Amino acid sequence: EASPADGLKRLQEILALETLPRRIECYDISHIQGSETVASQAVLLDGVPGKSEYRKYIINQERPDDFASMEEVLTRRCMRLDDNNRPDLVVIDGGKGQLGVAVRVWKNFDLNIPLCALAKREEEIFVPRRSEPLVLPRRDSGLRLLQTVRDEAHRFAVSFHRLRRKKRTLAEK
Repeated sequence: EASPADGLKRLQEILALETLPRRIECYDISHIQGSETVASQAVLLDGVPGKSEYRKYIINQERPDDFASMEEVLTRRCMRLDDNNRPDLVVIDGGKGQLGVAVRVWKNFDLNIPLCALAKREEEIFVPRRSEPLVLPRRDSGLRLLQTVRDEAHRFAVSFHRLRRKKRTLAEK
């Protein structure tokens, strides 16, 4: 079994990162048919979930649109960037489209924080300025780390979404 440190080195290698990605943030959007849209930020610190760094976002968009929701959460995150919480890598839960949104937000803020997107079905890794996704062996330690942070972001978003739905249902009774 590969250690988190192995996974970090592997990610640095496959994504051609200048430094070891010690702080990895991942963003996910959650809603059911567009209602109660929320987003989550999960964080790996040295390859291990740093749960005190996780964040939940209530999305203000009126109409459900995953791209607009992703743009909103990333914009809000960028507005709170400082040297103490600057990620070494940002992972977007999704594919080329979601990555494109992140690239646009990065341009708006003139950021050079490395980005990638992890698409669920085939576990393809999309990176900016590269048309073809990276496909790694299922057991690759770098892929495993990306899956860990993506799954954490997903779990966190879904549990927050459930809580919001439950509260709304109770309020309606």
